[in-house]
Amino acid sequence: MLFQRSLQAALILPLLSPLISAQTACNNSPSLCNRAYNNITHLGAHDSPFLRDESTSFSSSGNQFFDTTTQLDAGVRLLSAQVHKLNNTSGTSSWHLCHSSCDLLDAGTLSSWLTEIKEWMDDNPNDVVTILLVNADNATPSDLGEHFSLSGISPYAYIPPSTTPPTSWPTLQTLITANTRLLAFSTNITPDPTTPYLMDEFTFIFENDFENTSPTSYTCTPHRPTSLRNVAPADALASNRMFLMNHFLYDEQLFGIQSPDVDYVNVTNAALGEGSLGTQLEECTTAYAGQPPTFVLVDFFNVGPAIASVDRVNGVSEPVGRRFVTDRVVDESTSKGVRVAGRGSGVAVVVAVVGLVVFGG
Repeated sequence: MLFQRSLQAALILPLLSPLISAQTACNNSPSLCNRAYNNITHLGAHDSPFLRDESTSFSSSGNQFFDTTTQLDAGVRLLSAQVHKLNNTSGTSSWHLCHSSCDLLDAGTLSSWLTEIKEWMDDNPNDVVTILLVNADNATPSDLGEHFSLSGISPYAYIPPSTTPPTSWPTLQTLITANTRLLAFSTNITPDPTTPYLMDEFTFIFENDFENTSPTSYTCTPHRPTSLRNVAPADALASNRMFLMNHFLYDEQLFGIQSPDVDYVNVTNAALGEGSLGTQLEECTTAYAGQPPTFVLVDFFNVGPAIASVDRVNGVSEPVGRRFVTDRVVDESTSKGVRVAGRGSGVAVVVAVVGLVVFGG
């Protein structure tokens, strides 16, 4: 009897291993737990809530094929969005996520989107998530804070010890243990003691140029904030800011309107080749004396897949707990066959066999 149970236990251990690893992993890898927040490259979904799918009739303004929850399931850990003031006919106003204009693409209220993220974080306690808000209409910290409170996400928010950039950030494990797993940055805000978790982006982050229409236009040179524009990489790093690498293309349309370039995204998000994500990551890592970007922001994150290049930079070879989605461009003709695979397909088998080991005779 004892021999039989020992044999059954030995058979189940390989099945249990991935589940145990998922529980001890930080952002899908145990190897990232003890690394500082700023010593990891976080994959970002540019304009995360603006979708090009059936819900928007495949709007040409959409930057992602999959919603924010699916992005997080698949390994994205930085989510950006534009915040605009929507004036209602009644004379009241509210803060919505809109692509350039709420007449062009309106993804709903800020609080609704934050609620979606909060619910995902409730279910994934070993993950650190970053939000970057493009505060297009100069919402006050109080305006934004109201939406953080309404969503219930604010208790997860990390509060920096100072309003100046630190020389080092906490490790992922430190943030997870403290349950301050949300880092929230916004443009165009002044620090406010009522919302100490809202960090001014360009106090803590610098970016390369984001308005690119050609795969030969990418650069690693600092572009924003203006105080760092075109300075040497070493000087940008000396400011203690983290590097956000924009890597997406715009397609110029009539009247100067720009839309995400979906036709070239297979190259843009690829691991190799001119204008590819993988090549640009290598070039920028070299430019910054071997230090990879802290964040990389892409359109249509699933294509490439972009996460493969980020895993390579992070030294992650066997990620755990991710959902797998198609790496193809999704359009009206292909959307019915899109593959979104679950992460827990082996759980039922494991539970059944564990029951046999513990309770079987």
